Amino acid sequence: MDESTLGWLPVLVACWMKRGHQKRIPTPGQQQWRHLFGADNWVTDEVICQVANKRNSETFIAFLEHLVQQHSLVLVLDNGSIHHSLASQAAFAVLEDRLLPLFLPRYCSQLNQLRVWKYLKAAACANKLFAYMDAVVASVEKILH
Repeated sequence: MDESTLGWLPVLVACWMKRGHQKRIPTPGQQQWRHLFGADNWVTDEVICQVANKRNSETFIAFLEHLVQQHSLVLVLDNGSIHHSLASQAAFAVLEDRLLPLFLPRYCSQLNQLRVWKYLKAAACANKLFAYMDAVVASVEKILH
């Protein structure tokens, strides 16, 4: 399980262009954010993703509730602050019959198997200007499904 953030401003990556001509990517103005919560089903190799306007304990718990609707699960988590909040700990206690949280060692987030965000953002958003934030989210969801 992991989280990431999407911004409305374009994601810039290296690309080919004619010598002497620098590619220009316009920006929409004021930055906006959406937050992705994702979990990897190791059995089916499916990534389950949910988009939220905020990244906090409340939206994290909503994602947990979404996950446990289908199956009981073991959830491998990094040590993000929202995973250790009092609200999250209470949710773990309420969901203990359907959810077993396993925390990675501190400062070892590279051990998290769900590290697709960099590739997802490159495929869905790189060097593109979107008319509105929901178009960014739609582009990401199209890649995921």
